[in-house]
Amino acid sequence: MRQFAEIEDLSELVHDALGTGRRVVAVDRLRGGSKKGVYRVRLDGPRTESVIVYSWAEAENFWPDARETDPADPFAPASGMVPFLTARRTLESLGARTPRVLLADDSRRRFPADVAVVEDVSGGTLEALFEADPGRAAGALGDLAEMLEVMHRDRARHYGKVDLLGRGDGVSEVSCERRVLDRALRDLEEAAGRDGSIATAGAALRDRLRELADRVSPRTEYGLIHGELGPDHVLIDAEGRPVLIDIEDLMYFDIEWEHVFLRLRFGERYTALARPGLDPQRLDLYMLAMRLSLVAGPLRLLDGDFPDRAFMLGVAGHNAKQALALLPSV
Repeated sequence: MRQFAEIEDLSELVHDALGTGRRVVAVDRLRGGSKKGVYRVRLDGPRTESVIVYSWAEAENFWPDARETDPADPFAPASGMVPFLTARRTLESLGARTPRVLLADDSRRRFPADVAVVEDVSGGTLEALFEADPGRAAGALGDLAEMLEVMHRDRARHYGKVDLLGRGDGVSEVSCERRVLDRALRDLEEAAGRDGSIATAGAALRDRLRELADRVSPRTEYGLIHGELGPDHVLIDAEGRPVLIDIEDLMYFDIEWEHVFLRLRFGERYTALARPGLDPQRLDLYMLAMRLSLVAGPLRLLDGDFPDRAFMLGVAGHNAKQALALLPSV
């Protein structure tokens, strides 16, 4: 039985972040996270009405035990205070807005896990704003496009997670496209064991992945990408500016990987984020690889006790159909 944080668990932490003159009156665990707990902590008094607490406790991670991975693999699971703080510093240095950190603590004295208290950004998600106020959302989307352009122009000679590269680890001689191909072949094998439609088309999908990878030319520099940026991972602050969250996977990589995910998550609104000069061969390979990842990953997550099972089954089923649609017609 998973034990999540309650008022008494977070009160001392929040008092240290904001001062002892505030009283915690409610704690709500927010839905959606699979690697860390996200809590809205409500306070009494005239100033800050609420803050957000991130908890990287083991009980908050719903993923089954991970298979062994190469430390230099940028797709290896990333979670924890160190990746979060390193990613935040990197983004802030480029002018990309993230929630302001009020306190970060890995001492385990206040709370039995790495934990951070951050500002509660007031304007909700960009996803919700699309429905509530399309005009204001369009302005925020334009600002997001400018933010992404700055990030993607920030270049590195090696790819990998920013926290690993920052301490001189994680450098790999394997190309980005080879990393994506190898991961996609693993995802295909895993998905085929769980989804009958993928199993039936397994040989054709495997051949198509290899064919697409063979078309990709080598590359020697990489841009900074969020890695999983949908409108639900963009908050809106009081001035209407976009604020990036779930940043622990920040990495240098082919920016085509980011643009494939943006296309999937922003749909028809992706045109505001599109940019010229992307490699069409990489886009083709990465789109099929992404679809297969979004079949295997959600189904793997459901090996455990992740609560929103219907949603994850829907994600897997939709992406299985889309992966099959990427096969050339005969």
